[in-house]
Amino acid sequence: MERLVNYFEHIPSAHRSLILVGGITLFWLIESAVPLFQFAKTTPGYRKLHHAGINIFFTLTTIIVNFALAFLLLRTSDWAVQHQIGLLPWIQCPLWIEAILGLLGLDLIGAWLPHWVQHQVKFLWRFHLIHHSDAYVDTTTANRHHPGESVVRFVFTLLAVLIMGAPMWLVFLYQALSVMLSQFNHANIELPRWADRLLGLVIVTPNMHHVHHHYVLPVTNTNYGNIFPYWDRLFGTYHEMAGKDLHYGIDTHPDSQEHSHIGRLLKIPFQKYRPPVGEPAPRKELSQQA
Repeated sequence: MERLVNYFEHIPSAHRSLILVGGITLFWLIESAVPLFQFAKTTPGYRKLHHAGINIFFTLTTIIVNFALAFLLLRTSDWAVQHQIGLLPWIQCPLWIEAILGLLGLDLIGAWLPHWVQHQVKFLWRFHLIHHSDAYVDTTTANRHHPGESVVRFVFTLLAVLIMGAPMWLVFLYQALSVMLSQFNHANIELPRWADRLLGLVIVTPNMHHVHHHYVLPVTNTNYGNIFPYWDRLFGTYHEMAGKDLHYGIDTHPDSQEHSHIGRLLKIPFQKYRPPVGEPAPRKELSQQA
């Protein structure tokens, strides 16, 4: 355990970059071999490299925001540890328990909570919907975040570090797991039912998170989890849905001209709020309404 602590306490920047690039590459290859949806066959005009290019752009803006603000994360963690602020210094437990409790707390406060909040607050939702506007969810979608959303998520990460009193080795471990598992649960794959049930006891699976990317409410407001699947079950936001029934994207921005161009995506948060449209009513209901 001490070797793990030592490694993440001094993890080289090159290794952190390798985790990001290696994860995208690995899951890109897997989803290319056994895709859940074959977008190229079902969607005229779909270009995998063009789609990936948009998401990689937003991945780079996320990296820039996090790099620019990294000193705040370091100082917050050092201050909390030095002054024994937070739950972990108060509990005083063995390293392996500290790691588990710390990861749980950082995931809840630093990932699940801001994700839920962004779905509830209209101003924040306008930034977050850039992530949901992706009509072709795959592993590159994991870091498709507007720079404004990256700032919001960073603030909640700071809050999580402060509340937990998390040392930097734990923060780096959390970030590594968060990156890899986000790439995994966005990947364009569907696990066999037995594998999904087994892995789903410990981590968020693609089968679980893809449901969150269904294009309409109330399904969009479910399955917020990033690393651990427990929070959605605990707070009543868990939902199951067959992969074949999913329709990616967001009902307020169905036009490909809006969700497939970087410039237009960057402008969306500053446009007028669009209320949810909802699923089309069945033909019988439409005729009765007429």
